[in-house]
Amino acid sequence: MSPFFGSNGFLGIAVAISLVLVVAALLLTLVRLVRGPSLADRVVALDMLAILAIGFIALRVLATGETLYLEIAIALGLVAFLATVFFARLIERRGGELDHGYDSLGGRDGGREG
Repeated sequence: MSPFFGSNGFLGIAVAISLVLVVAALLLTLVRLVRGPSLADRVVALDMLAILAIGFIALRVLATGETLYLEIAIALGLVAFLATVFFARLIERRGGELDHGYDSLGGRDGGREG
């Protein structure tokens, strides 16, 4: 039996329900990452993926009791924060990156006119 579903108590049920919700949120975030439409949307989606991964690690710690994974979650949080700051500075340097929700370089039609 999986370590996520091994416990039959309240905690086991709560972890199982939370795992389903985190997986659903991961799928929706992946859709936002692929569809965009702007760079800012993709940056927020990447940050959300990192947050959901930290939540998934926390669920694993609750299910198994192995606290070693908490250090991994902390490191992932630090790396995700630095990546978000980097992308925010990139967007700021591009200046006027958003044009009605679409990238000013690509636009709705990917930069093609006509």
